[in-house]
Amino acid sequence: MNPRSVTLRDVAKLAGVHPATASRALNEEARARGLVNPDTVARVMRAAQELDYHPDPVARSLKTRRSHTVGVVIPDLTNPLFPPIVRGIEDRLAQSGYVVLLGNTDNDSEREKLVLTSMRSRRVDALVLATARRRYNLLAELNLSDLPMVLVNRVVDDKAIPSVATDDVAGIGMAVAHLVALGHTRIAHVAGPQALSTGAGRHNGFLLGMEAAGLEPDPALITFAEAFSVAEGVRCARALLAGRVRPTAIVAGNDMLAIGCYQAIEESGLKCPADISVVGFNDIPFSNRLSPPLTSVRFPHYQVGIEAAQLVLERIQSPNGPTKILFLPPELVVRGSTARANGVA
Repeated sequence: MNPRSVTLRDVAKLAGVHPATASRALNEEARARGLVNPDTVARVMRAAQELDYHPDPVARSLKTRRSHTVGVVIPDLTNPLFPPIVRGIEDRLAQSGYVVLLGNTDNDSEREKLVLTSMRSRRVDALVLATARRRYNLLAELNLSDLPMVLVNRVVDDKAIPSVATDDVAGIGMAVAHLVALGHTRIAHVAGPQALSTGAGRHNGFLLGMEAAGLEPDPALITFAEAFSVAEGVRCARALLAGRVRPTAIVAGNDMLAIGCYQAIEESGLKCPADISVVGFNDIPFSNRLSPPLTSVRFPHYQVGIEAAQLVLERIQSPNGPTKILFLPPELVVRGSTARANGVA
């Protein structure tokens, strides 16, 4: 039979079932498929495979009023943090018959508006956003409040949107404790943007970590980046090294900032970790291949994507369900960018 002429009725006839039963059996959504006997599902699947039947996604969307697409918006496609998160989202959504429409904002608010408006016009069934600020008014501004959405690697202050992130405070606390154990007391912090939950949470974690160690944070040893970028890491680290007190260690708000610290340290004729230890956050791919390999706070990027996709599927099925905020535990990965402070045996 010509595959182009194969219909759902042909599949149903070959499987010996009613077309409505065949439709439910071929539906990837667990709730629909669960209404059909497993043996019948298997028989329908075999018939569809034998006939090389592929459901028409356009006809299906007209019938169900769903496009079976989910928009995923990220702030920086060049940041190695995001590909494994997106892969986790894609893999989990694919299991339920959804595909991902990816948008990149380059940390530009106007571009973000354009991307979100475009996704809405393409009738995505939900959104996964890695671009949210702590106070995120853009959703209301674009009239997206009726669209199921989940935040990934971000949390809003009012906790009104389901989110999957890591425990930033605990992660940075681990970094500070590690440096203190190596004898460092002049510990600097290159903080991320404070409008983002990751920047604010990690900065708070630094202050709490220093307090727990009995150390008074020196305001002269804290700088704030305008973006989680290598260029901002360079700028902030240069400012620290030009100050009245030179730090013996730097806790960076993420690995991109830490890489910028490497560059500034080298420019100053200093060595990492002999003169200044550096700790990052995220443990992005290839951080173990930097020179020196970067000590960093790791969290399971791929699993974050899986969990975010799961929350999205739950919101699509139950838009008024409880708002879940998930924090995955971090761990510190110690490598060559940290060493004992000078003068400490």
